[in-house]
Amino acid sequence: MATQTSDAAVPRARLRAEPGGGTYPGARRPDRHRTVDSDGLALAVWEWGEPDAPPVLCAHGGFDFAGTYDSLAPLLADAGWRVVCWDQRGHGDSEHAALYSWDADRRDALAVLDSLGTAPVPLVGHSKGGALLLSLADAVPHRVSHLVNLDGLPSSRSWPDVPEHNRTRMRRSELTGWLDHRRKAGDKVRRPGTIAELAERRGRMNPRLDPAWLEYLVPIGGYEQPDGWRWKIDASMRMGGFGPWRPEWSMNLLPSVGMPVLCVLGLDIEVMGWGTLPEDVEPMLPSRGRFVPLEGVGHFVHIEQPRLVADHVLEFLA
Repeated sequence: MATQTSDAAVPRARLRAEPGGGTYPGARRPDRHRTVDSDGLALAVWEWGEPDAPPVLCAHGGFDFAGTYDSLAPLLADAGWRVVCWDQRGHGDSEHAALYSWDADRRDALAVLDSLGTAPVPLVGHSKGGALLLSLADAVPHRVSHLVNLDGLPSSRSWPDVPEHNRTRMRRSELTGWLDHRRKAGDKVRRPGTIAELAERRGRMNPRLDPAWLEYLVPIGGYEQPDGWRWKIDASMRMGGFGPWRPEWSMNLLPSVGMPVLCVLGLDIEVMGWGTLPEDVEPMLPSRGRFVPLEGVGHFVHIEQPRLVADHVLEFLA
């Protein structure tokens, strides 16, 4: 059950002027911040646009935070949408959790969706967030009017797909591995550094992203302590979380999706992406699906080309 616990307007100037913060061309911090309760876990929710505008719900990728929409969200908001994005559990300003799982993430997404009312809402998700919202749309199709997937259709992992009834056979090894990791990482903290150092580390994983953009993100997605800055991401978390889950299972949901679907794929393969190719996506498109491959763009399509992606999204939602 979701309950909204606060709703406060946050001055953009103050958000941009946090210690070590700054500006980036085209980027804009949210207009409002509030908190949604998801079964006792506080989720930080950020909004751009007029509060009475029609909402669109966005989900960030794994080990990211809502601030990665700071370039795309203002473009959608300026076109008349109320853009809503939450920091997923263990990320950004949302609380850390004792449990990280695909199901928990989906419950959190539903909690934020519930806070927007009962009318169907468009969903926009990048990377893991795209796979997550595809799973949510499959679970509650009556709550979703349109689905936009931004390079969130994993297909190249080496893990084999298995039938639904065989997944429980994987549970022992999956759970044991997760518990072992959790025990070892329980007291772990992320390595500190200066804003430039954290940006440089992130740049090694995402070399296509502008270093100035990464330095802009550090004061938003990080926090400062006497020994330096750290990313606001639970150090004990790992991709996949608790329980058996395979990324490809999200792709398998795509053909049966009933609402209009827009799939945007960057064609330049990079380490942090899924390695998905057009030939992986096209046979899986549902009857109301649209596919947009982007030449010369990597995994972070909404960061590399926010205007181009916004134009595609706005045309799709019109």
